[in-house]
Amino acid sequence: MAKPISIEVWNPSGKYRVVSTKSMPGTRWIRLLADNDCRLEICTEKKTILSVDDILALIGDRCDGLTEEWGEVLFSALKRAGGTAFSNMAVGYNNVDVEAANRNGIAVGNTPGVLTETTAELAASLSLAAARRIVEADQFMRAGLYDGWLPHLFVGNLLKGQTVGVIGAGRIGSAYARMMIEGFKMNLIYYDLYQSTRLEKFFLKANGEEPVTWKRAATMEDVLREADVISLHPVLDKTTYHLINPERLAIMKKEAVLVNASRGPVIDEVALVEHLKANPMFRVGLDVFEDEPYMKPGLADMKNAVVVPHIASASKWTREGMATLAALNVLGKIKGYPVWGNPNLVEPFLKEDATPPAACPSIACHRQNCKKRSSVDLFYWVN
Repeated sequence: MAKPISIEVWNPSGKYRVVSTKSMPGTRWIRLLADNDCRLEICTEKKTILSVDDILALIGDRCDGLTEEWGEVLFSALKRAGGTAFSNMAVGYNNVDVEAANRNGIAVGNTPGVLTETTAELAASLSLAAARRIVEADQFMRAGLYDGWLPHLFVGNLLKGQTVGVIGAGRIGSAYARMMIEGFKMNLIYYDLYQSTRLEKFFLKANGEEPVTWKRAATMEDVLREADVISLHPVLDKTTYHLINPERLAIMKKEAVLVNASRGPVIDEVALVEHLKANPMFRVGLDVFEDEPYMKPGLADMKNAVVVPHIASASKWTREGMATLAALNVLGKIKGYPVWGNPNLVEPFLKEDATPPAACPSIACHRQNCKKRSSVDLFYWVN
């Protein structure tokens, strides 16, 4: 007999059963569900990642499994339990088998819009930390090795007047670019399959200084060759897997800074470790990893790498907002609400003392011809 999964229950007499695989920041998301006749069950197991067995136990069925990624087994169990919605506490949903969700009539929600600026800020922080060797210097100081100022001590890169390159100029990539232009007066080169009008309309002419320059590159390789700091913001799919590989690392400047706060597998991490070893003035700032939560062997030993544990969205306002949007996606499906017209305009859902719109903030994908159920009692999301 498997060990029961520990849960915390809110509004136990609620008509609808909502399950969260993790405790999420804030309390507004809890209130919104409880006030709308939902029985909320929050998993309190002390595990970072739940197994398929754990999740099936929460749903009510049993099946062997080892991961928390959502596929046919979990979606079919959710369907049998009467569910029609799954909401991911993230913008991306590469942990979700969308085809399996469609086959089982499960709508997949996500939480865009709320984390654009926060993620861009983290990418900018990694850029500065890597360029100015802040983590190395911090460790040096804590180890008691500092015995006086030296001209060559932790010499890094000046950002002002250098070129920042952006691969993927969507919401987050554009926000990052603006921060680097405004904050450090950097010139810009970007590559995207589509023209970024929101970025190209942005110019900086202030305090009598020379305006920065910008251009859209014809190829990604142009960005990698020209830029002093490169930040990656693509989606993850078959075309962007190992986007940064040995060949592309080789064409980058020897003292370039590479930042990734998007998806780990866009970088060939084994190749990156070798490149860092061979080029000690090449530096990286990483928030995500190819085999997360693990790093490839050798990466942790690289002094020219700044590594943080997937914290790009980790501001209080953003994480509480993500929890609220995830809950409202689920609640919206329960109530039969339509999908909100603009998933990037999320402020109406996040006003603390206001009633949110009668809509699902963001349903990333759903099968249009799914049959509607007359009775629904289980909805589910994970982050």
